[in-house]
Amino acid sequence: MINLTEITEKMSPNQKINYDRVLQKVIAEWEKSAIRPTILLHSCCAPCSTYSLEYLTQYADVTIFFANSNIHPRSEYHRREIVQQKFVEDFNKQTKNQVQFLSAPYEPNKFIKMVQEKELTEEPEGGKRCSACFQMRLDIVAEKAQELGYDYFGSALTLSPKKNSQLINEIGIDIQKFYAINYLPSDFKKNNGYKRSIELCKEYDVYRQCYCGCMFAATKQGIDLKSVNKEAKEFLAEQEK
Repeated sequence: MINLTEITEKMSPNQKINYDRVLQKVIAEWEKSAIRPTILLHSCCAPCSTYSLEYLTQYADVTIFFANSNIHPRSEYHRREIVQQKFVEDFNKQTKNQVQFLSAPYEPNKFIKMVQEKELTEEPEGGKRCSACFQMRLDIVAEKAQELGYDYFGSALTLSPKKNSQLINEIGIDIQKFYAINYLPSDFKKNNGYKRSIELCKEYDVYRQCYCGCMFAATKQGIDLKSVNKEAKEFLAEQEK
């Protein structure tokens, strides 16, 4: 398998790395070697997985890993989990792919404890709390990918224009050092990836949430969590009929 540091080390240390181009080079090496690797791809929600899957399944066997204990409330977490799994199933039917789906345990207390211990509750969206959250989730993905024998671990988070792709990739590269697994670089919003994700959400009728997930950011953004909880519970009740 291709370790991305073999590519990035050849670049100028002063240049901003285009992780989309790095991914293209990694894929070119797969094709040159006639290999189809396995990827455990973290997904924060179904919308972010749409274009990411459409792109990656051309070259690799992908499993979506829903690992997001930052999401609040619990009802909303389970709503997003169900929507994510349904999209994977619908995507497979439509495209004849065989994308797999895994879900990590929902452990919100671990996320809250981490945020409080690091005194990150008042951080703005996109600040240090988000960095710590990225690190927590990517670490879980790397550990699971190593445990199950995948070739790569990565994240669909880079599809969102509201997320710092440079930071996410830097965190992934650092985490790679502690596991016997390669990190997959990406910047899925490039090449109209985000635009394509909106089109795919309409095509597959995918629920698009109005906030990233955690209670701290939602509160600062003025999100009505009581309404979110009510709507999510109504959705879950419908699924049980």
